[in-house]
Amino acid sequence: MDSVEEVRVPSVDPQKLDAFLGRAVNDMGAAMSGLLVVMGDRLGLYKAMAGAGPVTPAALAKRTRTAEPQVREWLNAQATCGYVTYDPESQSYTLPDEQAFCFANEDSPAFLPGFFELAMACYKNETNITEAFRGGTGLGWHEHHPDLFAGTYRFFRPGYNANLINAWIPSMEGLDARLKAGAHVADVGCGHGSSTVILAQAYPKSTFIGFDYHAASIDAARRNAAAAGVEDRVTFEVARAQDYPGRDYDAVFFFDCLHDMGDPVGAARHVRETLTPQGTWMLVEPFANDRVEDNLNPVGRIYYSASAVICTPASLSQEGAAGLGAQAGEARLRDVATRAGFRTFRRATETPFNLIFEGRP
Repeated sequence: MDSVEEVRVPSVDPQKLDAFLGRAVNDMGAAMSGLLVVMGDRLGLYKAMAGAGPVTPAALAKRTRTAEPQVREWLNAQATCGYVTYDPESQSYTLPDEQAFCFANEDSPAFLPGFFELAMACYKNETNITEAFRGGTGLGWHEHHPDLFAGTYRFFRPGYNANLINAWIPSMEGLDARLKAGAHVADVGCGHGSSTVILAQAYPKSTFIGFDYHAASIDAARRNAAAAGVEDRVTFEVARAQDYPGRDYDAVFFFDCLHDMGDPVGAARHVRETLTPQGTWMLVEPFANDRVEDNLNPVGRIYYSASAVICTPASLSQEGAAGLGAQAGEARLRDVATRAGFRTFRRATETPFNLIFEGRP
């Protein structure tokens, strides 16, 4: 008779188990409610509620030409999240001004639906992301669901609107004056061109060229520049960070993209070689401390998660496969700049979500 191995059951602390399950249940709700944020944004539910005071499901459904039973459940789900408030007496729902600022105002620096849109894009592309984990060959930015590109544009643009001109550029030595006088500028990894357009609107005497290897994003950037009325001083070209064309740039900008690159040292070296001797490299990266244990917080949770499914696979799909990740931190970024030959590299300023560095050749 075959012997039967004794199965060891681990000792479980009931209180710790309950505490963990509580966190997991919260995550389960977040995973489902993220989809409802995207739907509320696309159906115009948030915008219809903004400033409208208490509304019933029937009134909101009529206003947005949607189905009342589903709108009712959507509202109830939003109420459980604290996104809307519910009044039992009138059986009505209200979108508070603060939540409207985050969900209905696309120009708000706290506009959130873009993030949920890019997160849902990762769900849609889960099969390819999972296979990239198995193969170790990465997954290029261009291989993701198109919602990722639109969501990224919508999520990052409000932060750039709030900080780029008012805080980040003034933190760079002499850059604001050069841009006002008229400078030649490259925006590398420009995506849909949100940063490039903001710069062109603020500095009409300067000329800007945006580079991105993703052709569909360059097409979108051109449309966005035309819609903003700045196409007279903005151009966009398909090009890679390590060999984009042109020289003697007064400034080169990298917004939230260096860590996605397979060869960040090569890209930084190309920046140094294409700058004027007095030029400025502005590097904007996700906020991170140098030690993992110091990033185990809500912001780090977002960035490590995004890095696992977007940023690191993108890097691994390219020549060099450095895999810096979205939580690279200042020490590793400084090492990149030093190896690329930058004479100076300093943290110029920061926000809760970004580190902003100045490099000088």
